[in-house]
Amino acid sequence: MNFEGDAFISYAHLDNVELIEGHKGWVTNLHRALEVRVAQLLGKQPHIWRDPKLQGNDSFAEILFERLRRVAALIPVISPRYVKSEWTRKELTEFVQAAEKQGGIRFHDKVRIFKILKTPIPLEMHPPELQSLLGYEFFKIEPDTGRVRELDEVFGPEAQRDFWLKLDDLAHDICCLLERFELPDDATISEPSGAAVYLAETTSDLREQRETLRRDLQQHGYTVFPSRPLSSVASEVKTAVSEDLAKCELAIILIGKNHSSVPEGGAESLLEIQNELALERGKSGNFSRLLWIPPGQQVDDARQRKLIEQLRMDPRLLEGADLLETFLEDLRTVIHSKLKRAAEPVPQTPVLARESTSAATHPRLYMIYDRRDADAAAGWIDYLFEKNFEVMRPVFEGDEAEIRDYHDDNLRTCDGVLIFYGSTNECWLRRKLREVQKSPGYGRTKPAPVVGIALAPPRTPDKERFRTHEAMVIPQFDGFSPDALQQFISSLNS
Repeated sequence: MNFEGDAFISYAHLDNVELIEGHKGWVTNLHRALEVRVAQLLGKQPHIWRDPKLQGNDSFAEILFERLRRVAALIPVISPRYVKSEWTRKELTEFVQAAEKQGGIRFHDKVRIFKILKTPIPLEMHPPELQSLLGYEFFKIEPDTGRVRELDEVFGPEAQRDFWLKLDDLAHDICCLLERFELPDDATISEPSGAAVYLAETTSDLREQRETLRRDLQQHGYTVFPSRPLSSVASEVKTAVSEDLAKCELAIILIGKNHSSVPEGGAESLLEIQNELALERGKSGNFSRLLWIPPGQQVDDARQRKLIEQLRMDPRLLEGADLLETFLEDLRTVIHSKLKRAAEPVPQTPVLARESTSAATHPRLYMIYDRRDADAAAGWIDYLFEKNFEVMRPVFEGDEAEIRDYHDDNLRTCDGVLIFYGSTNECWLRRKLREVQKSPGYGRTKPAPVVGIALAPPRTPDKERFRTHEAMVIPQFDGFSPDALQQFISSLNS
């Protein structure tokens, strides 16, 4: 398609009134910055224009609408005034009608409308043509107060930095669309090479972290869902989320300190709905979940505290999932490691080779303990090594991805696992037990490992009451006793 203009910025003129006398208006700054960044990315000057003056006569309107029919993209700046303006509504209508005659507002997998959210507006107040489109949020909501701050230099250097980050996302996406239009009609358009990832909608206190992950995934070539805003109706949410999850290989669910909203007609929060549907998706195979809780997070909402405890303790909710409570950078490392591993073909080792290798080595025992229990576990390790077991220990120093890969590899190759329950709590223990049970998902070909849990000092009421059918429980409250280990050793040897 050939267009006379690259993009038109549609806005309410009230949103371009300067906040400080002598400073340019918000839309003016956006327009200039966008032209500069798109030019840098395209390598040539783009034609991005807007109506700089408030004119409403019939002659001007006809000229404007005629030009709108020959522009590649529309950039509406959504604000309270925008949704009330009859003039901006006409601009949107003219563009959409012209686009429908040109094949629609979608060109392959790209949308010709780039919705800028200058101020948060309820989705139902957006013009119907824009409700199915994700927007670029040029504002932040303060987690503690809920106050909205627009991304404007007048609010300080941090707001200015965030403005440029968001504008860079917008500029890249506009360039992708314009480059598509420049391709010959018979050109083959390559789709994103990476896997599809479901990055669950989350609460406002983790909005920035979610945006960071979304940007990072897209820059690495992954397709990120959901690609449209979720409805406020529970039945429609479930349908849309299920459709998106069916296309994905990984779901990432961020769990913040705020309780997620409950869609209309539903009993569960949006976060719970997405996690439940991702759990169901995992039953069909080739799919995994990552749940993330920021470390040291203070949760005041009783409902959210209950949900987090359920996720930590309920094995069904964690089935086929990893629950991480680590820094965001570590989460990113784990995400890319998991996606990279999913894309690699599983090596096929001949059965005879596996049998001969196993027979020629000592039984491999993976002893799992917390860093605080390293000294207390040393005596156990020495004793088990003397019993001809190849004892593998956890590592705590080094690159996060390497540590994770080492842990997964031990679960994949070991013959037995002994979990040392000392200075930690039951949440940690249950999480490690789940990881052992998920070892087939890491490519394990051996039978299920023999699993033991050593109840070590300090002695607590919770430890004394601890029971499970999923492992051999070995009480050792009075210090290391070889006799108590004999049943576990016999099972491992057999």
